[in-house]
Amino acid sequence: MNIVMTGASGQYGRAAIELLLQRMPAENLILMTRTPTKLEEYAQRGCRIRRGDFDDPASLVEAFKGADRLLLISGTRVGKRIAQHKAAIEAAEQAGVKHLVYTSFIAITKKNPSVAVQDHLVTEDMIRASRLEWTIMRDAHYADAMIVNAGPNFIASGVWASSSSPGRETLVWRDDCVECAVAVLCGEGHERQIYNITGSELLSLQEVCETLSDVTCRPIQWVDTDDEGMYAIFDAMGIPREPVDDQVVKGISWNSDDMVTFERAVREGYFSVISDDVERLLGRPPRSVRELVEANVEMLRAVPPMPQP
Repeated sequence: MNIVMTGASGQYGRAAIELLLQRMPAENLILMTRTPTKLEEYAQRGCRIRRGDFDDPASLVEAFKGADRLLLISGTRVGKRIAQHKAAIEAAEQAGVKHLVYTSFIAITKKNPSVAVQDHLVTEDMIRASRLEWTIMRDAHYADAMIVNAGPNFIASGVWASSSSPGRETLVWRDDCVECAVAVLCGEGHERQIYNITGSELLSLQEVCETLSDVTCRPIQWVDTDDEGMYAIFDAMGIPREPVDDQVVKGISWNSDDMVTFERAVREGYFSVISDDVERLLGRPPRSVRELVEANVEMLRAVPPMPQP
């Protein structure tokens, strides 16, 4: 069985590659990226590296040829990626792929205000309308996004401002999501299944803030604000409102339209979803937010405080 993966050079992709290489010969793994040189290390280990670009549909057909299963890692252009996903689904059909596994998101409803969720809603509809067998992995909010990516900024400034209160959600380790996707890719009987990959506890972001502060012994002040307040913060940081490919600002790779509408969805209760699908797929419970902070505590404690004006 040959497996092809989009977005193979990203964090999710690299984690999935390492797990797949423990389960299958390297030559059966096809890795797609816009920049093949980024995956040279895996070429040396025997994987097949192919150039593919969501904005170049013909390249996707060539990249997917010979694959039985496709891991479609959702694009990073939040709010602007439906056309990209459509191109990938159609290319998979043309290339003869039999089974598509897609990284979606929880709480897929038309009323959910999150622009990220709306991307996934349309993509899921396109997948179900295709000729492909499919499995949809609805991942919850990555705990890594709040702890590893944004956490150093909160620690440095000593402030965590958010418009998410009083909402609660279940944050999940990215690596738990990856392990679940790999279990599906390498397993059988997952056709036409939707899995909700969540943590095991409902938490407010204020509670996450308190855990981050408690474990690192670095005081962080929680500040409630509104949507306009969040836009003002992100504007001051230089974060674009609409997506810009491959742009990272202070560890944050998302655009503010994505983040502000996401926090509104948290506030309105859309992401209060708990599932036992991680344990069903992996035979163990999902790891907690506290465990992620503890796993990264040395890095987080070493963050220097932001200079005071």
